[in-house]
Amino acid sequence: MLRRTFTGSLAVLGTVSWFGNSQAADDDAKTYEKMVAKGIRFLESTQAKDGSWTAQAGPGITALIATAILRQGRSPDDPLLAKSLKFLESFVQLDGGIYKTGSRLKNYESCLGIVCFKEANKDGRYDKVLKAADKYVKGEQLDEADGKEKSDFDYGGIGYSGQTRPDLSNTQFFLEAVEATGNGGDSQAVQKALVFISRCQNLETEHNTTPEAAKNPDGGFYYAIGDGGPAGTTDAGGLRSYGSMTYAGLKSMIFAGVKKDDPRVKAAVKWVQKHYDLKQNPGVGDGGLYYYYHTLAKALDAVGQDEIEDAQGKKHNWRKELIAELASRQNENGSWVNENKKWLEGDANMVTGFALLTLSYCK
Repeated sequence: MLRRTFTGSLAVLGTVSWFGNSQAADDDAKTYEKMVAKGIRFLESTQAKDGSWTAQAGPGITALIATAILRQGRSPDDPLLAKSLKFLESFVQLDGGIYKTGSRLKNYESCLGIVCFKEANKDGRYDKVLKAADKYVKGEQLDEADGKEKSDFDYGGIGYSGQTRPDLSNTQFFLEAVEATGNGGDSQAVQKALVFISRCQNLETEHNTTPEAAKNPDGGFYYAIGDGGPAGTTDAGGLRSYGSMTYAGLKSMIFAGVKKDDPRVKAAVKWVQKHYDLKQNPGVGDGGLYYYYHTLAKALDAVGQDEIEDAQGKKHNWRKELIAELASRQNENGSWVNENKKWLEGDANMVTGFALLTLSYCK
């Protein structure tokens, strides 16, 4: 994804390599490569004959896994990926979307499909698919075409499918998709999404005048306007911030061109420093842990920082620490899986895909 580097509260502590120096760097690099190789071998063993993974859940998981393997350096013409891409091509619809017929996750599936096809589009083979899909997902964004004015709290957001309630998770996937199709931070679609994203932050500003904005002003982000999601509410009726959504919000603001000295970014950075944690998804424990790792890695890579100084003044090489954490969690067969099965994280295929994607931002 696009990196928009800035300095500020996330301290830049000089240029460092992604692992460190000398022998320790060599050892860590070997650990990384071994983890990736084992993870891909596991996915080779679980891929169905039609090229899919966990096909009963629709094309989204296959798109996520194929993207992860592509980001680890495999060619789209590699037999493993050629089969998965052919499978995904069968979900390209006449309206430009990339989804299973009758799916309740059309937007989500289409956004994951766009990112995958973009990653595989080295020779322009998916240009037409990407152009049509870009038009489709933009048409699903809630805006004036749906009778929504900027004052409407749903404005600029996107949900799982059609006119369903928008949320920050799907909106961040939407932003990644339109970035993949060539939209910059100044595009209308991105700026409309920023309106919605700003309203999912626990911070009252001219950008967020929702009823919850001032009830828990910690600078973090929650799932949807009026709905804190799994983190729930405070005693005062505010929405609790949590890790994966705060990193999603921070990453999305950076992509949309929000500056480092903007109160929204400064507040989000302060929350990240206070809650830096690789053992759990802050605010919701082990729920969605690998989604959290993936979002954290993408966000911090987009920020462009090699080290973070937490609220206690301790400096963290987040890439090195995240690699070590994932190494400790990898199973002998090469897979990763979450004991907390919420949000499909009991599925080893999907979670291994998340882990490989996370690692790609650590290199």
